[in-house]
Amino acid sequence: MEQRYLGRSGLRVSRIGLGTMTWGRDTDEHEAADQLRSFVDVGGTLVDTAAGYADGASEELLGSLLGDVVPREDVAVCTAAGAAGAPGAEHVVDASRRTLLAALDTSLARLRTDHVDLWLAQAWDPYVPLEETLSALQAAVTSGRARYVGVANHRAWQLARTATLAERAGVQVVADQVEYSLVERSAEAELLPAAADVGAGVLGWSPLGRGVLTGKYRSGTPADSRAASPHFVDFVEPYLDGRCRRVVESVATAADGLGCAPVEVALAWARDAPGIAGIVLGARTAAQLRGALAGDDLVLPAEIRQALDDVSDARRGSNS
Repeated sequence: MEQRYLGRSGLRVSRIGLGTMTWGRDTDEHEAADQLRSFVDVGGTLVDTAAGYADGASEELLGSLLGDVVPREDVAVCTAAGAAGAPGAEHVVDASRRTLLAALDTSLARLRTDHVDLWLAQAWDPYVPLEETLSALQAAVTSGRARYVGVANHRAWQLARTATLAERAGVQVVADQVEYSLVERSAEAELLPAAADVGAGVLGWSPLGRGVLTGKYRSGTPADSRAASPHFVDFVEPYLDGRCRRVVESVATAADGLGCAPVEVALAWARDAPGIAGIVLGARTAAQLRGALAGDDLVLPAEIRQALDDVSDARRGSNS
């Protein structure tokens, strides 16, 4: 799998990262181990988690696998702090120095490691001075507990302000992780240009549109899908509207023409979008993950990419 530099930093990560939001809740230890092994076997290196995923169970499960299933040095571990809950949910944000550094220490204990490769402030906190949040990021780097730091779910102006103040303080913000897919392209309006300007790499989470771009919801809601899970139904439901259905049908048509699965088309589109350093892909089962990774070498023909650009709305959402 291709490795890419993250922003203007020396951190190289796989262009597809393994997301672990369902680990410890909908994905058990056996499936998680199979996922991690399959991911590393094809050259994947970036493994993404967060302190709030499954109330910490995701980090604990990942920590139990590092060293046993795959060597710790073979993966770049990314975790995040400052927001409780799954992405897209109603967050309780606290980006104070006290909370962030305490969360980092807890994450390291769960992960059974002395450092993470990338640590993110998971959400913008309007009530805490930005300088205080940055002091926590700086402390994480200078203490060696985090090799690199960044942010997540920050809009363009928030990223620009954070990166500018961080640079003055001697801290490099190397990434902003935001939602990005064919049904959520709002990052293109302002965030991607801002990230390029400040030298931060953009990592797109939920590149399959919270699962809808797989086509699994075309004829209803499967019993084993995220939309059927009480933990994720509110997360998926916004992308089950008419506009998204039209995008899904276009992806399915493109997949038919290329002789591949819709998931491969959707991932290739997001993975190779201009300004995107990489995407973070989550799967409930190892079989789902292997199916998605099977299309890692797919390059969309220019006419198909243009058709998908045309049918999807570049301004949906609020990450600008």
